[in-house]
Amino acid sequence: MNIMIVGSGAREHAIAAALQRSFTKPHIFCCGSSVNPGIRQMTHDYWTGDITNVAMIVQAATDWQIDLVIIGPEAPLEKGLADALWNVNIPVIGPKKNMAQIETSKAFARDLMRRYHIPGLPRYQMFHDMQGVRDFLEELGEGNYVVKANGLMGGKGVKVAGDHLQSFVEAMDFGSEILGRGQTFVIEEKLIGQEFSFMCFCDGEHVVPMPVVQDHKRAFVDDKGPNTGGMGSYSDASHSLPFLTEQDLNDAYRINESVIRALTKEFNDRYIGILYGSFIATRHGVYVIEFNARFGDPEALNVLTILDSDFAAICQALIAGNLSSGQVKFLHQATVCKYAVPNGYPDAPVKDVAIDISAVKNKSHLYLSSVHAVDGKIYAAGSRTAAYVGVADSISVAEEISEKEICAVKGPLFHREDIGTERLIRRRVDAMRGLRGQ
Repeated sequence: MNIMIVGSGAREHAIAAALQRSFTKPHIFCCGSSVNPGIRQMTHDYWTGDITNVAMIVQAATDWQIDLVIIGPEAPLEKGLADALWNVNIPVIGPKKNMAQIETSKAFARDLMRRYHIPGLPRYQMFHDMQGVRDFLEELGEGNYVVKANGLMGGKGVKVAGDHLQSFVEAMDFGSEILGRGQTFVIEEKLIGQEFSFMCFCDGEHVVPMPVVQDHKRAFVDDKGPNTGGMGSYSDASHSLPFLTEQDLNDAYRINESVIRALTKEFNDRYIGILYGSFIATRHGVYVIEFNARFGDPEALNVLTILDSDFAAICQALIAGNLSSGQVKFLHQATVCKYAVPNGYPDAPVKDVAIDISAVKNKSHLYLSSVHAVDGKIYAAGSRTAAYVGVADSISVAEEISEKEICAVKGPLFHREDIGTERLIRRRVDAMRGLRGQ
């Protein structure tokens, strides 16, 4: 079986590693934006170029006689890559363009939730111009709003009152900036609580959950500094998180399930791939921050590292529409993922600097990300560079493993030492208990 991965980051490295463990031993191919040597060593062929160039990728898939494509990042989904591949009878893990709007359009996602009465919807309003913006900000109240670009803006499209925006004037300026880039925007009420990522496999009918993960967006220790693509994440051996209740998990799963039902009804088509609900547990229950139409990064690294089932078989069941929960098993172990990133990241990262991974002991849990390989050397390309996933019976032991191994990646890099530590998790548990009045 020939399987092609689109994307060349750590998420796609984890996908390739999971496929390589398959009993069916599929031939792996990759279309990436750079040469990731971790993926390259597992592939039969490797194409580099613009992964949003739909025609070129369809041509590569045809030339390689690909049986199945897994799309990693969101940008190719927005460009309709899944549609184009299905049009030449190549099955795809990743939704078609109209269904991918659940991620690529914030307004579409919110309107869908409202139209189908899906719970977890905060107060929001969509804006095509600045008319009424001030009124809605005042309705939500000082410090109680979030401004979001409607479409994809490479992780730069969301600003939160109190963190990034200190006044209505700054909020309106950001709205004007988004309009100036040819986009519309959404303003929502700010939600207070603990965020978590809940990814599910979806075959268009069945929705099968993965372990819940918590990501860490802020660049520096103690959740300080600018937002990033994600500095690391952790999951617990229970497949829940220490600050969540069983009710929180059930509510989040039902929301994911309801969204799949709504998309199926809306487009009379199957959503095939991953639905990733980004949720927040609040004093008043679980709310939706946003949805993603693919594996999260870093969250994919946590869950795929402990996937105890045949990933290629899961992909085949997704395409066939006969996925069952019995086919999807994860080890009951905790994971802690830490990203090493270039000095200066995210605002002014150093680029094209050599890194050395030779001192990492267990390279099977090291995932390379924004790198390129030249003449046997690995260079950091300016974004998140490499991630290590520690796996153990407890979060604290997994954290120790992850910390030791990520420190073995040498170069002008830094990472967050506090991800997965007992101190940080205790703080989040205490904060959630405070919110719940316990």
